[in-house]
Amino acid sequence: MGIIALVFVGLVVVVLAWVAGAYNGLVRLRNQLENAWAQIDVQLKRRHDLIPNLVETVKGYATHERETFEKVIQARNMAVSAKTVGDRAEAENVLTGTLKSLFAVAEAYPELKANQEFMRLQEELSSTENKVAFARQFYNDSVMTYNTHIEVFPMNFIATMFNFGRREFFEVKAEDEREAPQVKF
Repeated sequence: MGIIALVFVGLVVVVLAWVAGAYNGLVRLRNQLENAWAQIDVQLKRRHDLIPNLVETVKGYATHERETFEKVIQARNMAVSAKTVGDRAEAENVLTGTLKSLFAVAEAYPELKANQEFMRLQEELSSTENKVAFARQFYNDSVMTYNTHIEVFPMNFIATMFNFGRREFFEVKAEDEREAPQVKF
């Protein structure tokens, strides 16, 4: 085997090692991204689980606010059934808006504001909203890192070859929806 053949084999080994390293790096980023999404999902599930209890507590004091309760439950159900990241983000934004309506109703009932269960649910929801915000930030940071890696040269060749596609950000679209519902009284 001549020197040229050895150089050729060496180059092939180097290229294969680089492709394997690049592929493994993309897989690690994709797994980090999926983990970040799972963290959002856990926090959103917690949020969704709190809402029926909160609505029931408010119902006990404000029975004639039926339309508000139905909108909150409808928005919650839409958020639970959303499948894509974009649909989920939009549904969560709608849910945040309806929760603001629910808390506006609650402000009109001083007995409700003093209810221990309502106060506990408010605090849990506030804590969950903060966790959702942190999880969303981590997810969006992971999406940015992943998308950057699959788009830069020469990783874009590896990403295309192994079907690594762009991922959506979990975005808050409307400016007034960027704020978490106020749960303080």
